[in-house]
Amino acid sequence: MPKEVSSRDRGEKIVATNRRARFDYLIDDTYEAGIVLTGTEVKALRQGRASLVDGYGFVDGGEIWLDAVHIPEYTEGTWNNHSPRRKRKLLLHKTEIIKISHKTKEGGFTLVPLRIYFSDGRAKVELAVAKGKKEYDKRQTLRERTDRREADRAMSARRNLGD
Repeated sequence: MPKEVSSRDRGEKIVATNRRARFDYLIDDTYEAGIVLTGTEVKALRQGRASLVDGYGFVDGGEIWLDAVHIPEYTEGTWNNHSPRRKRKLLLHKTEIIKISHKTKEGGFTLVPLRIYFSDGRAKVELAVAKGKKEYDKRQTLRERTDRREADRAMSARRNLGD
């Protein structure tokens, strides 16, 4: 029988996002995975403290691991606090692990965490199978973003003139 979820834990609460990932990588597929955490890690995440900047995932022995994600020590923790940058096991279905494994062995693809969040009280990570962008791809992305921003500004200014 499933565990009852309290009303305050319902929905989705985003803890950390990796905004740089969408700029540095071309996202191919995304997966939602559970994370195996210790008690103090969960408490630190509930305080909204985590950093995905250097994080990456890898496949090892039929399991997927998340490494270099920084979850700082829980401030009220004691001697049994966790280490901030330890390897954390991710929970995925076997078929998803096989798909990800084949994709990363293909070459050029890597696993990048996009965000950590709580979904109905359980810690989840959105993991992307991504390919690194070249420098000219990044410039193209910046150019598109500035063009879109200028077009929005022009339309807004035109709308405001009509008033």
